[in-house]
Amino acid sequence: MAAELDCGTWKARPRCAFFVSHKRRFCKLLPSAGRRYCGEHAACEADTMDTLPLCTEEVAGLMAKIERFSEDLAFEVPRCILLHESLREPLKEAGSGPAWKHLQQQASILGNLEHLALLRPGHCFVEFGAGRGHLAHWVQRALPADKHAHFLLIDRSTARFKVDGKHKQGAGEFERLQIDIQHLDLRKVPKISQKGFPVVGIGKHLCGSATDFALRCLAEQLPNLTNHVQSDLGVEDPRAEDHESWKAGFGSQDLRSESRDQSRKGSSVAGLVIALCCHHRCRWRDYVGKEFFRARGLGSKDFSRLCRLSSWATCGWGKGRNGADGHDPIAETTCPFENSLDLDVNTRVALGQQCKRMLDAGRVDFLRKRGFEATLKVYTDLTVSLENVLITALPRKVY
Repeated sequence: MAAELDCGTWKARPRCAFFVSHKRRFCKLLPSAGRRYCGEHAACEADTMDTLPLCTEEVAGLMAKIERFSEDLAFEVPRCILLHESLREPLKEAGSGPAWKHLQQQASILGNLEHLALLRPGHCFVEFGAGRGHLAHWVQRALPADKHAHFLLIDRSTARFKVDGKHKQGAGEFERLQIDIQHLDLRKVPKISQKGFPVVGIGKHLCGSATDFALRCLAEQLPNLTNHVQSDLGVEDPRAEDHESWKAGFGSQDLRSESRDQSRKGSSVAGLVIALCCHHRCRWRDYVGKEFFRARGLGSKDFSRLCRLSSWATCGWGKGRNGADGHDPIAETTCPFENSLDLDVNTRVALGQQCKRMLDAGRVDFLRKRGFEATLKVYTDLTVSLENVLITALPRKVY
């Protein structure tokens, strides 16, 4: 017999405390016990420290840290906007609009993979945050039909209209894992642990902390495939960038190398090409660049505020949802910290971009300390996507 419910003492569980501004209501999802926010808006939990106004001295101190950090980096992210031939015709057929913009980004990601000699058979391409799997789909289409490769698609949620069904023929065997990247251990994936495919990490707009999970997954779970380019396979060395040497993790490196050892058991990381996204959703506890930040006098509170400010680079100041002039989202913000920074529109956008690159600098440093030559690249125009920066990495050359 079912237990009776005492309706007089029952209380509904509180809903998520995140306010969805464009719907003018609070999120309807349920948070975990003892939490104020649902899983989708969990990053807001760490930001509650910033809901109080800052005094003038605190604001000035934060701005001084940002300026000092930026001067220390002294970087300019190089442009590497490429077009892979396999997407030339699909781009013509797409015309214009959202589909064309997605293809433009995918074409450049494939172009950068080819530029780094990573777009070739015999690899296991791991697409992080795969969604419907379009990026892996175009990678497969770019490979020779008579050659073999393996594709591992990772996503924590299911997606409708997946393109996996198109891969029954061609240069690839596809496998999909529904798992959060933070819980993924590539060493336990049979195709990787037993077959020994060199691993190439890829991702398009990998959101917030998901990028940190992916970098940690690649850099700390598997060894580097040192000197991965094989001259005996007739693969050309990647071209050296024509800009100045990097500083604090940015700039050019000669990424050319020749493979001398593929005999080790298990898989190694051959490289990664990941398009970055949504820095405002990064969390200090998950961030891979904590050591880099601490060395520059920045802590968890500074990190949280930099994440907030990073959204200014992409939130479209001065434009409404329909593109009309005159809309200023700063008037709608519920965060007094942002209100305390009395800045004009152009300064906000520039500051947001600065904060994004500061967060990315920590990621580049993380990869460099683990044996990779890493860099940032502008891979598409701002008119195509405001999130237009890639992080790429190859194992460091050993002479």
